[in-house]
Amino acid sequence: MTEAAIDKLKLEADDSLPLRDVVFHTLRDAILEGTLPPGTRLMELQLSSVLGVSRTPVREAMRLLSMEGLVRMSVRRGTIVEPIKESDLRDALEVREALEELAVRKACRNMDELTIQTLRKLEQEFELSLEKNDMQTSARLDVQFHERITEAAHNRRLTQSLTQLREELYRYRLENLKDPETYPILVQAHRNIISALETHDEDRAAQELQRHIESQANVLAEHIQ
Repeated sequence: MTEAAIDKLKLEADDSLPLRDVVFHTLRDAILEGTLPPGTRLMELQLSSVLGVSRTPVREAMRLLSMEGLVRMSVRRGTIVEPIKESDLRDALEVREALEELAVRKACRNMDELTIQTLRKLEQEFELSLEKNDMQTSARLDVQFHERITEAAHNRRLTQSLTQLREELYRYRLENLKDPETYPILVQAHRNIISALETHDEDRAAQELQRHIESQANVLAEHIQ
């Protein structure tokens, strides 16, 4: 299964980047999106053949992935995609909760009807994708929902920080969507956040967001123990 996944990889061509970085982004996206699941063994020769590049940029890309904690390199076992660790998840969600609370409070002050309509549309599309069991689309829409709130905060540094963090959390988000029993909870959480934003209730918006993130953390912790 993992070999088949590697064979389906396609290089994300970008002439503005060094080949090492192109390979890095291709592999990084595949790991974060779950195309290369935890435990997948990454072999230089196979990757260079599939991606149509020499082994040097592959080797350099895997070093970068190792620095981000996405793969583990060892002399005996080679390079494998790192398993999802509860401690890493907790650390990332703790930071996410603090930053998203700031974002939702600031967004509350700037909220307008157009943004509310956008959030409602994203929530409806999110619910529909869950009904179709389309995890990739659901994850993308969930990201867009939270991104729209962050954009309404009108803080460039905050947006940059949360964008990077959401990328790192993407594969956790996919893991969370594997349990259909959580779908009604996720949908209701989005609705509650929209309701609080619409009434400009900062405290309630922050509480709903905190409850949403903590619920995700608890579900994920059960899955990866």
